[in-house]
Amino acid sequence: MSTAAPALADGKPGEDKGQPKPPAKMSTVGGAQLGRPGTQVKLRAGAPVLPKKLSGRSWIVSDAESGEVLASHNAHWRLPPASTLKMLFADTVLPKFPKTQKHKVELSDLAGIGAGSSMVGVKENETYSVHDLWLGVFLRSGNDAVHVLSAMNDGVPQTVKDMQEHAEDLQALDTHVVSPDGYDAKGQVSSAYDLTLFARSGLQKKDFREYCSTATAKFPGETKKVTKGKDKGKNKRESFEIQNTNKLLTGAMGVSPYKGIAGVKNGSTTNAGNTFTGVAERNGKVLLVTVMNPSSGEPHAVYQETARLFDWGFAAAGKVDPVGELVAPKGAGGGSGKGAPGSGGAGKGAAAENAAHSSDDGSSGMGVALGVTGGVLAVLAAGVFVIRRRLPLPGQAGRRASRD
Repeated sequence: MSTAAPALADGKPGEDKGQPKPPAKMSTVGGAQLGRPGTQVKLRAGAPVLPKKLSGRSWIVSDAESGEVLASHNAHWRLPPASTLKMLFADTVLPKFPKTQKHKVELSDLAGIGAGSSMVGVKENETYSVHDLWLGVFLRSGNDAVHVLSAMNDGVPQTVKDMQEHAEDLQALDTHVVSPDGYDAKGQVSSAYDLTLFARSGLQKKDFREYCSTATAKFPGETKKVTKGKDKGKNKRESFEIQNTNKLLTGAMGVSPYKGIAGVKNGSTTNAGNTFTGVAERNGKVLLVTVMNPSSGEPHAVYQETARLFDWGFAAAGKVDPVGELVAPKGAGGGSGKGAPGSGGAGKGAAAENAAHSSDDGSSGMGVALGVTGGVLAVLAAGVFVIRRRLPLPGQAGRRASRD
């Protein structure tokens, strides 16, 4: 276990000069090589070389099922995470409330939201289902929805505490939680390694899989009094469409959708730059890629670099030796042997608790987006569901705010 102090980025995103350097020594959770600065990869004969156009301060490519890390770059550098931290928020809080539960929003629920935050449009005195709120979190990265769900969870301080405890259970020891929504806050850090652990744990949950793979949905609007027509004088509530801010999923703003992508979460803040964790499946292989704070200046660099790393990872599978592993949570019996910090073994990672409220009942609510340009998105039916089946479950193993 590493006890090193946080290594914070001391420059501004996009600066070509004076880029901060990673610490000489970082956490060795998952293997000693992951604690070294710079790019880590072990190519066998015939393996493809890594892409040249990579400018992320930190990135990692891993096999979602086996937990093997195929390649990494400053994997344990502790950096601001932006809204990718919402993966930890969702993995922590999502199991606590059934998706059909209703909540009437009070003004106090929306207190403390940072100026300039990304919002889905939650309104005071309106009633929302938990399902609605999670759509707001995953699709629009709505800090308003995060704060309402935090209020339901006994408040922001309690939610931050719960998230920190869950991070520690997942052995995501680079992470220090200050705000549940990923808004820039002093001392709030995570790492590409930890964000990958959060995604892998969250993807064990059916509702998490549904929300992170949904491209578009309807969100409840305000209740207004009808002024014309036969319903004049009656109250009516309209809905409006929201689209996922994950551009590799939707293909928005000139970014090509990535074939086989099914989430997970993107983020962007002044301190963090752009961050992204994605999961994709190809030919039965499921990979996780996390990229933090690319500085190339290329349009949509975080998505372009993620796509390049996915392409490399699928081509390199079976042709590289792992440089580390994604460790199992403490609750999965990963305290020794495979899955233990620094063990270097090919341990199988495990999910966090998969509580009843995660709704593994086949319900799709407002529906999972199945189609994207370039082919059918399987929503990882042949991927994440495989992860869910093969990974051991607990007990089975021996200052600007976020823009998106």
